[in-house]
Amino acid sequence: MAQAVLAKEVKATAKYLRVSPRKARQVVDLIRGKSVGEALSVLRFVPQKAAKIVEKVVRSAAANAEHNHDMIADELVIVKAYVDQGPSLKRMQPRAYGRANIIRHRTSHVTIVVGERKEG
Repeated sequence: MAQAVLAKEVKATAKYLRVSPRKARQVVDLIRGKSVGEALSVLRFVPQKAAKIVEKVVRSAAANAEHNHDMIADELVIVKAYVDQGPSLKRMQPRAYGRANIIRHRTSHVTIVVGERKEG
C-alpha cells in the first residue's frame, strides 16, 4: 500500500460549545484519520449530543478546503481532530446548613484539520 502524502491542510474551529471536553473527545476519536465522507456517515449515526456539533465542524472544514483552497471534496481526509477545554460556567446550588455547591458547566473548543490525500 502506498503511503499517503498530504499537500495542504485546512482547519475549522468551533469555540465555547456547551458540551464537556471529555464527552466531545469520545466522538472526535471515532473520526480521526478517516475520509470526510466516511466521518460524516459515522457521525450521522452516533447518538451523542457532541456528534451533531462535530459534524458541523467537519462540514465547515471541508467547505473551507473546497472554497478557499480549491481542493477536491472526495479526496479530503481528517488529518488532526482535537478538543480543548474552554472556560467553565460556574453556578451555585444551595445545600444544607447554609452551604453551597459549585456546579461547573464545562465548554469545549473543537478543532478539525483536513488535508487532501495524494497517492505517492
